[in-house]
Formats: sequence, structure tokens, C-alpha cells
Amino acid sequence: MSETSPPMPLLDDEALETLDDFLESDQVDPEALDLIGTHGFLVALAIAPIETPATTWVAELYHGEPQFTDAAQREQILGLCETLKQNAIEALEHGHLPELPFDLELGDIAPEETPIGDWCAGFMEGVFLNEVAWFEHDEARVAELLLPFMALSGLFDDEPDMHELIADGPRAEALVKQLPELILDLYLHYRVPEEKPKPTPRKKKPAGRPGGKGRR
Repeated sequence: MSETSPPMPLLDDEALETLDDFLESDQVDPEALDLIGTHGFLVALAIAPIETPATTWVAELYHGEPQFTDAAQREQILGLCETLKQNAIEALEHGHLPELPFDLELGDIAPEETPIGDWCAGFMEGVFLNEVAWFEHDEARVAELLLPFMALSGLFDDEPDMHELIADGPRAEALVKQLPELILDLYLHYRVPEEKPKPTPRKKKPAGRPGGKGRR
């Protein structure tokens, strides 16, 4: 279980390096997410309450279709992305925490200037793909679970509450430490149905004739 097992890597080092090289190449729009942001984006897709068609998330992730060298490279790169997403689903399904591609500490650096901020920004981009579905049920609970991702992403710095939260160094560090557990909590929020209240036992009618009346 997550209390005793180490975080699970979602891709091995060689696969991550292959994906990183491609994302940093001229074949990809310079405004597209980097490896860290892509990792966050795909983890969000693994959690999402509804499935997003590959054509939709590929276009969003790469800002259009990348200039793949050939069909083989396209299959390889998109296959790595799909594998990362599916590995995240499998890990979370078994109650394991995913290994995140950064150290869980800010070190007195603004979140948006760290890999933590990049990852959270990528994660939130994944949320934005189906924002209505994410918040459709129990909006308050989802907002609570997503708060650290939103605050650390740097995408909401114009909101006073978010800025105040991140400006508090110890609180910001605490948010970072929560990320792995929150990923699992979000996944379980959408996958584990709420327990239905047990039906109230029917009261027995008084003995006698139907309707509870006795002899006159």
C-alpha cells in the first residue's frame, strides 16, 4: 500500500529521456509543454472523470500536430505518452503513489520558477480540458483537493488568496509535500462511489386486524 511502498515511476529513465529529447526538438511548437509539464498533464488525464479522445489531448499538449519524422516516430512518442498515462492509472488503481519528476521542496524559490510549478501548470492544463466534468459533482470537495495544484502552478497569481498562500513559505512547502497523496485522493474521489445510507427499518404494525385495529 501507499504507506509502505515507495512511489512508482510512470516511465523508466530511458523512456523519459526519449520523450524529453523530442519535446525539446524543433519538431514541437516552442510554446508546448516540456517534459515536466507533460508529465503533470498526463497524470491529470489519468485522474479525469471522463476519457478525453487522443486527438483532443495530443492537439492540446503539442499545440497542434508535431512534425514527426515518420509514422514510426509518431507511434513511439504518442505510445510513450499513453504508457505514462496508463501506468498512472494502474498505480492509482492499486493505491500506490506516483513518482513525481522533482524533489518535493521549493527551497525558497517561487513555485512558478521551479519544476514543481511547471508540473502543476501542466496538471491544470489537463484539468482545463474537461473542467466542467471535474467540478460537476461535489464542487467544494474538488476545489479543496485542487487548491495546492492551482496555487503552485502560478496560473492564478492574480488572485489575492492564491498569492497570499504561496507567499507564506512554510505553507507553500506543506502544499508541495501533499501533492502525491492528493493525486491519489483525486483519483479515488472519481472512482470510489459514495456509500449509500442504509435504509431505515420499517416499523411493525400493531398486532390485530389489517390497519392495526383490534376487536371492537
